[in-house]
Amino acid sequence: MRALITGGGGFVGHYLSALLERSGDEVEICDLETDITDLDSISARIKDVQPDAIYHLAALAHVGDSWLDPSKVLTVNVVGTGNVLAAARRHVPDATVLAISSAEVYGIVTPNELPLSEVSEVRPASPYAASKAAAEQVALQAARGFGQRVIVVRPFNHVGPGQAPAFAVPALAKRIVDAKESGATTLTVGTLTTRRDFTDVRDVVVAYRLLVEKGAAGEVYNVASGVDVSIAEIAASLLTLAGADLEFVEDPALIRPVDVPVLRGDAGRLREATGWSPRIPLEATLADVLESFRT
Repeated sequence: MRALITGGGGFVGHYLSALLERSGDEVEICDLETDITDLDSISARIKDVQPDAIYHLAALAHVGDSWLDPSKVLTVNVVGTGNVLAAARRHVPDATVLAISSAEVYGIVTPNELPLSEVSEVRPASPYAASKAAAEQVALQAARGFGQRVIVVRPFNHVGPGQAPAFAVPALAKRIVDAKESGATTLTVGTLTTRRDFTDVRDVVVAYRLLVEKGAAGEVYNVASGVDVSIAEIAASLLTLAGADLEFVEDPALIRPVDVPVLRGDAGRLREATGWSPRIPLEATLADVLESFRT
């Protein structure tokens, strides 16, 4: 299979590219050199590559940063998705397009609504989440209206070595490593009470490839572990794994205007379609993230 990964130079793209190559696929990367908000630019790339499958990862993905420039996030994530789909229809109409959304689209939920399934209500609470919800509709419309083979994926939080420290888990890991090396006794943190469903990125990309092979066009699939863990628990595990003794001090500057309290997903639809289940324990993931900052 000939695959094109938009955003292929990023954190997830790195792991996805490696997996596809190990699986015998021919992989092409489309990254910052191609502007997905420019239809001619992405059209030229897709015409040149002629992929059988397009993994559309390219996006502005930081929830906190999305509050600073919502218009830019909407342009990249929504218009960019529309352009990728339009270019695929024009040049590779039979290709499968895997449109990567986010569990953030579910927004603020109550405990009795958990776990979240694909039929749960979508009510985005951040500009990033709103952009992903809109991009989903663009993708699903392409499947319904144009008959395009488009599959939407809602991954819950994924983590692993190599993730930028702008995100919660690698940020904590890096700062714990730095604090231990400097001899600090305290560490400033944001909200520790939020709970998220974490899956190792190396398991997530396996789900992506399986969905391209076995997923149904026009469907939405969660990728989730089915377990929610608080950031406080993550922080405690990182301290133990690092052998560090630090006191956490909350910094209001690190707290988002609106933060979704809890997300936990049901990946039953994915499991039924592909047989996928996560294999890497969270503690092993956290150990690998810590080691990546030590080295």
